[in-house]
Amino acid sequence: MVSLTLAVPKELKEVMNKHPEINWSEVARQAIWEKSKILERMDKLLHKSRFTKEDALKHGNIVSKKVWGLHKEAK
Repeated sequence: MVSLTLAVPKELKEVMNKHPEINWSEVARQAIWEKSKILERMDKLLHKSRFTKEDALKHGNIVSKKVWGLHKEAK
């Protein structure tokens, strides 16, 4: 097994120190596995997609403009 060093905010470390009974390495390992599984499922679903980064930006801009328009109307 390889080692990984994580930087955490001081406030988080203080909370972690209050709970020495928790194996924080295992908590981090499980969280990383869960995120990895999600990414692998996404990759599997999208591997044949022809939707490009440029397509995403274009459609994102369209959605942002429409949402902003709705926001302005609601005021």
